[in-house]
This record gives sequence, C-alpha cells and structure tokens, in this order.
Amino acid sequence: MQQIFNFVIRNKTFLLFLLLFSISLALTIQSHSYHRSEFINSANGLTGGVYGTVNSIDKYFDLEQENRILIEENRRLRTHLFNSKNSKDTTFIDTTYSTEKFRVFSADVYKNSYSLTNNYLTINKGRKDSIKQDFGVITSKGIIGIIDNISNSYARVLSILNKKSRINAKLKSSNHIGSLIWNGNSPEFTQLIDVSKFAPVHVGDTIVTGGQSAIFPKGIGIGTIDSFATDVSGDTYIIQVKLFNDMTNVGTVYILESLDRSEIKTLENQTNE
Repeated sequence: MQQIFNFVIRNKTFLLFLLLFSISLALTIQSHSYHRSEFINSANGLTGGVYGTVNSIDKYFDLEQENRILIEENRRLRTHLFNSKNSKDTTFIDTTYSTEKFRVFSADVYKNSYSLTNNYLTINKGRKDSIKQDFGVITSKGIIGIIDNISNSYARVLSILNKKSRINAKLKSSNHIGSLIWNGNSPEFTQLIDVSKFAPVHVGDTIVTGGQSAIFPKGIGIGTIDSFATDVSGDTYIIQVKLFNDMTNVGTVYILESLDRSEIKTLENQTNE
C-alpha cells in the first residue's frame, strides 16, 4: 500500500492531468452529438474486433468437435445414398448402382503404409464396433481397400496399394468390367486388367466399382484413365488408373457393411459346389 501512495505522490501532476483530460473528454462527448456518435462507433469497432478475435480462437479450439459433427453427417448421408434406389450423385456414384443395402461406419486412420510391396492401413474401429472382415473401406473421394483382419478395438485394411488386392471394377461409361490390381510401382496409380478390347476406352474416362461382389456397391469412384494398352494376347486392355484418393494422405474413412452379405455369400458357395 505504501508503494501505491509513493507512486501517486511522485506522479501527482501527470495523474491530475489525466483526470482533468478524461473529465473534459467526457463532457465534450456528452454535449456534442457528433462526437458522441463517433465515440460509440469507435468503441463498437474496438469491442467488435476483440470479440471477433476471441471468437476466432474459440472456433480454432472447436475445430475437432466440428470435424466430428461433419464426419457423422457425412456418414448419415452416405448411408442414405447407398440405400437409395435412385442416386443422383453423378460424380462418384453411378445412377444405376445395386439395390443392396449398406450400413456405414466412420473411422480414423492410425497407420498407413504406401511405399511397400504390400501396404496396409490400421483404423480405430474393431470387433466391439461390429466391424468384420471383408467390409469395404472408402473416403469421400473413392475406395481405399478391404478389411482383412480385426481385433477388439482396431482393424487392418488391405490397401488397394497391395499386390494381393483384387477388386471388381468397370468403366463408368459402359458395363465393361475388369479387375483392379496394383503393380507395386507408384502410389498414385493402380491398374485395371482383363478389360475387353471391344470396350470404348478413352483417356480421362472414370473407373468405378463394378458391384459384382458383396463388398462395394456399384459406382464407387476409383480414378480416371491415364493411359492404356493391349496385353500380350491382344484380347484385353491393361489400363493405368490415376486414383482419386491421395493414398499417402488418408485421415478419415468410411466402412461399408453389406446387409445382404451373408445371403450373397451363401448363394455363391452353393453355386461353387
């Protein structure tokens, strides 16, 4: 307290000036409408800027929660999309895709390899979340792979960048199908093989899932044709597919469960017998 008194005594002249200046400023603002309006506008601008800064900081720390909300919304929309008989999304979902019913889950990628011969991803959903082997995995841009192993809380995804991967795919512009594989070279490209030489193949055309399995519905995006050539026999094309997904940068994924999977598998097994 003594230090405060000493400070006031040492600076009494300056403090008296500030007091008188403040009083005169207040009287001026109060007695003149122009000065009063300018002061209010300046004060509003200052407080608005402060509140804007605080709001921006709050939004930054709320980004994770907002992202979770968006992911959940996307999951619900994709569930509706995959269960609709007449999809209107002409970008990644073919308008005539399968009438199979699908349940959609969201998950985060914990680990992702893309530079090996056989690459995998690890996601944070597992047996306790009703995840099983052979569920398809996609992003908002296109396919990622197929779940091949699970634990209680996690699952391993066989990436499309894996030489063991083989996925049914087709030209979006026609019903010519083939098998999507990976030659082990670039993470930007996969290869579509066994496509009939009579297929109308053009650079830039879109490749989508063929829907001839219980894993992916028909019409999920894969990529576009970068180049193509006939194989050694000359009967089929080998197509270089530029992937929609950046497989080196995968964060959030969606898991697809076909609700008709058991019935389809049973029918296929009976046919094979």
